[in-house]
Amino acid sequence: MAQIPYHNLNNGTKMPSVGLGCWMGSVGGGERVYNMCSAALKHGYRLLDTANGYGNEEHVGRAIRDSGIPRSEIYLTTKLANTDHHRVREAFEASLQALNVEYIDLYLVHWPQAQLDGAMGDPDGTVPKPGESPTFIDTWKEMEKLLDAGSVKSIGVSNFSILTLGELLPHCNVIPAVNQVELHPCLPQFDLKEFCDAKGILLEAYSPLGQKSMVLHDDSVIGAIAAKLHATPAQIVLSWGVQRGTAVVAKTENEERMVNNITVIRIPDEDMAVIDRFHERPGMHRSLVWARDTDEVFGWKYEWLGWGLAKGGAVSSEHS
Repeated sequence: MAQIPYHNLNNGTKMPSVGLGCWMGSVGGGERVYNMCSAALKHGYRLLDTANGYGNEEHVGRAIRDSGIPRSEIYLTTKLANTDHHRVREAFEASLQALNVEYIDLYLVHWPQAQLDGAMGDPDGTVPKPGESPTFIDTWKEMEKLLDAGSVKSIGVSNFSILTLGELLPHCNVIPAVNQVELHPCLPQFDLKEFCDAKGILLEAYSPLGQKSMVLHDDSVIGAIAAKLHATPAQIVLSWGVQRGTAVVAKTENEERMVNNITVIRIPDEDMAVIDRFHERPGMHRSLVWARDTDEVFGWKYEWLGWGLAKGGAVSSEHS
């Protein structure tokens, strides 16, 4: 079985540094998700990352129950949907019921912005502007109350920037354990990582391989490091993430890639430095997930989210 490093969280719990993301590219996934999670657990994965908005909590939970692996050995993350910011406890209980497990290890506020009606991401939904109720500060206060019942071990946030964390933290009785954001060599989030490190918040990468983009897979620089270390480009990128002190969750249904992705290797310092500078190449500092031809996501402008613009107008989650 793969030897997966663990990260210590600010509340004394531990979290695997490599996990399986369960977003299938569209809502749902059904038996595909069940089969993917079952295979991943068989190959040594112990972190599964889903969300209410993914529409597959039931299948993730069933894979956990059917695996035969003690629940205490599996780290399970799910997330609060934008549409549930004003009903946090009800949403949490619904996720717990859908997963049908004894507890959830990590529950994240999926996005800073709320949505008051319609389906998540519905362009006709009512999305309060920053400062309008329910604010993410209101939502976080309700998140903190979930810890009292013991059905969730840790709480955190996702898609929070230095700006939004800076607004949230003065109001916290419980500091978020994790901040999950897009993070990879094209978007290394150095400023955000430094900020989170200083606050004791673990930075976790979603889409660490660029989702559908093949930029990181096909690049000659990463390819050369992979060839030298007898690894795949994906292994190099994920191991870079782990080695710099972040967690990574990547999705694949291919069992060979599952095994490769969870096999963390040691990267020499000089190669780590090369990957650190990857985003400095012309046109490379950018999101590989969010469109560059718009200025908002789920009803909030990038500037409200605290996302800057890199050279050439590329979307960047770096603080600016």
